[in-house]
Amino acid sequence: MPHAPRSVSQPELTALFAAVQQHFQDVIVPLWQGPGWNAEMALPYEALDAEHQPLPPQRYRAMACARQLYLFSSLIGQVPAAEERAAALFRSLQHHFHDAEHGGWFYSIDPQGAPLDQRKDLYTHAFILFACAHYWGKVHEPRVESMLKAALDVIAQRFATGDGLYEASLDRNWSTLNSGPLQNPLMHLAEAFLATLSVREDDAVQRSLIELCTAMHTRFIDPQHSVLMEKPLGAVDNWFEPGHQFEWYFLLESSPLLRGSILHAAVERAFAFTEQLGVDQQTGAVRAMLTLDGQSKDATQRIWAQAEYLRALTLRPDSGASVLQQLQALQQRSLHAGGWYECRNENGEVSRQDMPSTTPYHLATCYRGLADYLG
Repeated sequence: MPHAPRSVSQPELTALFAAVQQHFQDVIVPLWQGPGWNAEMALPYEALDAEHQPLPPQRYRAMACARQLYLFSSLIGQVPAAEERAAALFRSLQHHFHDAEHGGWFYSIDPQGAPLDQRKDLYTHAFILFACAHYWGKVHEPRVESMLKAALDVIAQRFATGDGLYEASLDRNWSTLNSGPLQNPLMHLAEAFLATLSVREDDAVQRSLIELCTAMHTRFIDPQHSVLMEKPLGAVDNWFEPGHQFEWYFLLESSPLLRGSILHAAVERAFAFTEQLGVDQQTGAVRAMLTLDGQSKDATQRIWAQAEYLRALTLRPDSGASVLQQLQALQQRSLHAGGWYECRNENGEVSRQDMPSTTPYHLATCYRGLADYLG
C-alpha cells in the first residue's frame, strides 16, 4: 500500500482521520449495539431515524445481516462485545435466512421472521461469502468455514453461467428469472472472492476471480470511455455509476493478483473521466448515475459513493492533498453529532434523515483503506 506523502498536510490528515475514526467508534457503532439491534430477533433493524428510533420494520434482509456481520467481525479486539455480536449475527444468518429445502439463502424475511422475498440473489450470496471470510479470518471456527464453503458451492453451482459471469437473481428453487448478469452483484462477488483469498489459499476461487474480471472487461466495459456499465453492453437504457467505478478501482488496484489485468487497465484509464463527469469540483460530491455523454440519470449524493471515492484516492499517486480534501468533505457533508446523512439531493440539501444498517460497512472499509494509507 502507498503511504501518504510527508508534507504539511500529513499531521492534519492524521488528526482528521483520528477524529473521524473516533466518531465511528463512539457514535456510529453504538447505534447498532443499542437502538439499532432487535434483541428478540437477534437482527439489526433496517434503519434508524434521526432520533435513533428504529423505523417500523417492513422486512429484514440477509444482506443487511451479512454487512453487519462484516462490521462487527472487523471490530473484534477493538470494540467491547464485538465478538459476541458477530457470533449472534452469524447464527441469525443461518437461522432466519437459510433455505433448508432448496439450499442457499432467502433475500428477506417479514417482521415476524417468516420468509418474505424467497428469491435467491447473487448480491446477497456475495455478501454472505464476504462476511463469512472476514469472520472466519478472526475466529477460525469450523462452523464458519463450513458456511463459507457452502456459499462458495452455491455460487459456483447455481449462479455461474459458464462464461465467467453469474446470474443476478434466481427463483427460490433455482429456476431462471432471466435476470442475466448485472454489474453491482458481480463487483461484490469479486470483493467476496478477494476476501476469501485473503484468509485461505484456494485455487478454484482464484481462477473464478480472474475469469470473472476477464468477462467483466468483455461484457461491461464501454470501449470508448473504458467505464464499467451497470448492465451488459448493448442493453437498453444503460448507465454508469461513479461510486461503483471508484469501488472497482480500489478492489483491482489493491490486489496484487488483479493489478495489471485488462480490467484494471480499463478502470485506471477511466479514472479521470469518472472524476470529471461524476465529482463536483467545488464540494467533492459524487453524483449517483450518469449516461456516457454526462447526462445525469440520478444526481443524488450518497454517503457510500463519497466513501468509495475517498478510499480510491488513497491508492492514487501523489494524492495527499486530494485525500485530505475528500476526508474533510466526508466529515463536513456526511457526518454529524448523531450519526450521518445518508443522502443529499443535487442542490446539496439533506434528502434522507434515516440511517440504514447497511451503511457502516462502507465507512468501515473506507476507514480501513485510510488506515493502510497512513501506514
